[in-house]
Amino acid sequence: MMISEAMTRDVTVASPDDTLQQAASAMAALDVGVLPVGANDRLVGMLTDRDIAVRAVAQGMSPQTKVREVMSEEVMYCFEDEELETVTQNMGDLQVRRLPVLNRDKRLVGIVSLGDIATNSGDSLAGEALSGISQRGGEHSQSAEI
Repeated sequence: MMISEAMTRDVTVASPDDTLQQAASAMAALDVGVLPVGANDRLVGMLTDRDIAVRAVAQGMSPQTKVREVMSEEVMYCFEDEELETVTQNMGDLQVRRLPVLNRDKRLVGIVSLGDIATNSGDSLAGEALSGISQRGGEHSQSAEI
């Protein structure tokens, strides 16, 4: 199965100039834990609810802090024409629960989450990824930034 068959297509994109309050409100309204961040029709970062809690609130930042100050600029992504199994394994290796999905022109076309994988492929693939993601630490751990 291709990622394009499992991903969520309708994705709200935050601006780097949005405030954390605006981003958090959008996350609440959409019932999501992540927003891709885009500028000039390009993906420039990712903002998670954990980024807001750990990088902003825990550091005493204001709700008026700009998204650009808290977002992760190093964006891991996959392409819409990749195999679901390969991407799922990469998610486990990278210890991420969601990946933006790009077309080959590197334009955002969706996002894939563990939930999308579990819903579309069964629990075994999602379980394997979750096992890797659940390992303590890793490249994207925020514990070293506190």
